Amino acid sequence: MKNLRNIIFYVIITGAFSAFLYVVMEQGKKQEPASIVKTEVTTPAPSGWQQFLDAGHHNITHPLAILLLQIITIILVARFFGYICKRIGQPMVIGEIAAGIFLGPSVVGMYFPEVSALLFPAQSLPNLQFLSQIGLILFMFVIGMELDVDVLKNKAHEAVVVSHVSIILPFALGLGLAYFIYTGYAPEDIPFVSFALFMGIAMSITAFPVLARIIQERSLSKTKLGSLAITCAAADDVTAWCILATVIAIVKAGNFIGTVYTLLISVVYVIAMLKLVRPFLKKIGDVYSTKEGLSKPIVAVFFLTLLLSAYVAEIIGIHALFGAFLAGVIMPPNLNFRTIFIEKVEDVALVLLLPLFFVFTGLRTQIGLLNDAAAWQLCGIIILLAVTGKFLGSTLAAKFVGQSWHDSLGIGALMNTRGLMELVVLNIGYDLGILTPEVFAMLVIMALVTTCMTGPALDLINKFYPDPTPPIPGSTDKAGKYKILLSFGNPHRGASMLRLVHGLIKRSVSNASVTALHLSPANELNQYNVEEYEQESFQPINAEAGKLNMPVITWFKPTADIDREIVETANLGNFDLLIIGISHSVFEGSFLGTVFGFTTRIINPERLIGTLAGRERFFEKAILEERNRRILRASKLPVGIFVDKGFEKISKVLIPIFTTSDSFLIFYAQKFIHNSDASVVILDKQGLVKQHHELRETIRLIEQTAPNHIAVYDDSALSEEFMASCDLLVISLDSWTTAVEQESKWISEAPSSFIVKP
Repeated sequence: MKNLRNIIFYVIITGAFSAFLYVVMEQGKKQEPASIVKTEVTTPAPSGWQQFLDAGHHNITHPLAILLLQIITIILVARFFGYICKRIGQPMVIGEIAAGIFLGPSVVGMYFPEVSALLFPAQSLPNLQFLSQIGLILFMFVIGMELDVDVLKNKAHEAVVVSHVSIILPFALGLGLAYFIYTGYAPEDIPFVSFALFMGIAMSITAFPVLARIIQERSLSKTKLGSLAITCAAADDVTAWCILATVIAIVKAGNFIGTVYTLLISVVYVIAMLKLVRPFLKKIGDVYSTKEGLSKPIVAVFFLTLLLSAYVAEIIGIHALFGAFLAGVIMPPNLNFRTIFIEKVEDVALVLLLPLFFVFTGLRTQIGLLNDAAAWQLCGIIILLAVTGKFLGSTLAAKFVGQSWHDSLGIGALMNTRGLMELVVLNIGYDLGILTPEVFAMLVIMALVTTCMTGPALDLINKFYPDPTPPIPGSTDKAGKYKILLSFGNPHRGASMLRLVHGLIKRSVSNASVTALHLSPANELNQYNVEEYEQESFQPINAEAGKLNMPVITWFKPTADIDREIVETANLGNFDLLIIGISHSVFEGSFLGTVFGFTTRIINPERLIGTLAGRERFFEKAILEERNRRILRASKLPVGIFVDKGFEKISKVLIPIFTTSDSFLIFYAQKFIHNSDASVVILDKQGLVKQHHELRETIRLIEQTAPNHIAVYDDSALSEEFMASCDLLVISLDSWTTAVEQESKWISEAPSSFIVKP
């Protein structure tokens, strides 16, 4: 009745509105001027299909539609190339730069000119450039915020020496190179001083963000080498940007007097930002340092500071990017504030806008211009001088201040990384008309080569100058202890896994060792939030360990390859058991996961499971996903996969025995009985216990030691009520796989499961 009333009400309202609309339209037509009426009568109207085609063509070629298509294409191609580079052990930024070159005239423009003309028509490039500049401004703001000025102060002595020598030597080589190539490769209307200074700065840049990611991926963050390299790169960034601002001022001013005025105004601007604006922002940051406190009006104040700083720097003549960088440096030093604000800005800047800059750079890079041996020879010389100057300068300076050869060579390799910062400098030089397209292409190639060689160079250094590897936490405990490595992703799921471990060792805690390992993709962390992220990741684990009164060794490690890191840690750490969880994202670890990894953050995992063909199908996919397959295949110790379905306690454990090879599960039955006083039910589906004397004797001995704690049931005992009464299913991986393939009904009704590969 209620539905009928709603339908009648809906029909009356829509009918009345339609009648009103018709009357207004008809009466409105009578007010049209005669010219419109005449046109309608005399001009033959195009067919409906033609009108549709004309409208479609107009919509497709509209500037906004082109820009949106460009953004979609750029993000997809950049993520694909980034994924490829990640798989071969290179920083993702290399892939994103390569994506830009691929979409530019060097590949797509050369071999698919029609596609290039459709995607990147000449009239659309200014829109793409300005949007990419906004992305760069936000990115430089983040880089400024990631600089820890206090660390620079505390370690300034060594860092400044290494950093400045690593700038002076390549800068001098760049000046020398400019002297020899000025006549043949410099633009005609550019003075030698401007060309030489820019070649010097292009040779001496270090990419702070890429270097930081490499250090995180290689777990060097807490080492002496990593700490010094980060500090040197930060000092290098500050110095290089100050030099670049000076060079830009000289180029734009055009004469000595104009340069002096520009530099004086720049000094006043920097002092005002440091002495006036910074204390004001610090007071705001101290008051509003929480997510709740950072309301929209407060966020607006900081964004306004960023934009004003970039605007002032641009009109002074030292470039908006320097203003954005300085705005980031003067942000409140409060750790919580910077972490929250970086998270607000970083995703938009790095994922959405920054790839536009890479592609815009690629559209400018015309590798085809290097069409003779002399050009490629000069390109090789540029690469050689860049590597020699940066690597040699950093290494010798580090050795001079007292570092070992291993650390000195490592700093040299890391400081040679140029990455994105080099592209920023090159684009500024190109926009100012200082670099010709040929020299621009050579320097872009140099940026790619020097960034690509960082990882292999570090591997080579470690081979010839091996550094003592710190022991894996928990692996050096005294012999005889039962050592468990627990690797978790989701912190709350990690707490459930810890409850499972507690059930295995509750009464033998003094004779066991538990290491909780949390690995995180290095490219999702920044310098400011690593420690906070580590604390948040282990908070549920530590809280649960306190409740259980069980000591746990925690170990956090950023890495570029999570599954490989898990396997190496387990194999080298002398552990007796590795326990891993499953991921709710069936795309994780794949290219689709790179693009669509956000889905599990917005879709309820239980709802996601429900959309698949049965819960067991989901768990089969999860267990057999690429990451877990690699771990199971490469591990040299027993591996347990934990499927959490709301696991809380261990009171009743179900262990199915399908084949004689499943008899190793009795070992876990003994542990649960001894340590947790659990009741264990052996499900003898094939009658194997009765047939095998040794297996029957083992169960009898357990029964004698712990009466009424173990029982053997046949298949008839299985029911939905029985499964609901169990807290945990312990099953071999082979038997689980067989049950899933046979679509056994009981597997979908199983409780939390511990799937073991011996």
